[in-house]
Amino acid sequence: MSSYRGKRLLDLAISVPGLLLTFPAQAAIAMMVAIKLGRPILFRQIRPGLGGRPFELIKFRTMQPIDNARGLIDDESRMTAFGRSLRASSLDELPSLWNVVRGDMSIVGPRPLLMQYLNRYTASQARRHDVKPGITGLAQVSGRNGISWSEKFALDVKYVQEQSLSSDIRILGRTILSVLRRENVNSLGQATTTEFLGCADLGPLTIEEYPPLCRSSK
Repeated sequence: MSSYRGKRLLDLAISVPGLLLTFPAQAAIAMMVAIKLGRPILFRQIRPGLGGRPFELIKFRTMQPIDNARGLIDDESRMTAFGRSLRASSLDELPSLWNVVRGDMSIVGPRPLLMQYLNRYTASQARRHDVKPGITGLAQVSGRNGISWSEKFALDVKYVQEQSLSSDIRILGRTILSVLRRENVNSLGQATTTEFLGCADLGPLTIEEYPPLCRSSK
């Protein structure tokens, strides 16, 4: 399904002024990241975009690098108080506005997840890639990391099916409230969110609905 007419215009109308207006804040955050976490300042990772095609996502770094000697081996141990605060405020997402300007992402859409998740989706869940990924989305304003993977993907597909200018504006308004309240930034007991395991997280489905990699275990 293609995006509604005017979506790219909305993306540019928000992302270009957003980059300009937040430049002082981003410069200050970059300095703090360098002081608190060292370099590199930016987190860069290949994520699936429209149609599952890879692009490089950029955000401010919020974790220390993996260091087995210091016991920094997972998200929980690598996350600092500074990093938690940066994530809770969603200020770590500001560099992603550049992804929107470049056309890799939209302001509103399903969040870009990990490349290894692509073969774990059902055919229905894979529809989240029928539109560009977004900085915020329906799942983010409906519980963010406080809801299950199945619920997130159902909301992503609902957005794909019902996307419109009015729905994007509503989601943006709800995003502002969610950020101000710092709601559901992390999953319960996790520094960020749990991994989507595919077969174990899909819930009750018919054998035909499971991804091929799951069917052998059913």
